[in-house]
Amino acid sequence: VQLQASGGGLVQAGGSLRLSCAASGRAFGSHSMAWFRQAPGQEREFVARIAPNGEVIKYADSVKGRFTISRDNTRNVGYLQMNSLKPEDTAVYYCAAARLALAPSQVRSGTNYDSWGQGTQVTVSS
Repeated sequence: VQLQASGGGLVQAGGSLRLSCAASGRAFGSHSMAWFRQAPGQEREFVARIAPNGEVIKYADSVKGRFTISRDNTRNVGYLQMNSLKPEDTAVYYCAAARLALAPSQVRSGTNYDSWGQGTQVTVSS
């Protein structure tokens, strides 16, 4: 699948944004989908992941309780709702998809995802 992320922008601390990840191709519903982010000078980090059926979800501890990942397989789109944003959430956010089933120990590593979107910038001002 090919992915395109959108929805980033500039927001004040405490605000909200919703990122979207549009997928092309009919196989999206069989892929795991995840969000990663990369801040300047830092390594890419896992944010959240959702299984193909939407029932198995994992979050990084840093976003748990504030971010919600979801998907709509009928529309080939995934979402990341981000609430209570903090300046440390500032990063380029990428959506990714994995064709093969992932073990729990694999979902946080970007190397296990074979499709990536182009990234969308999220900037949170203090």
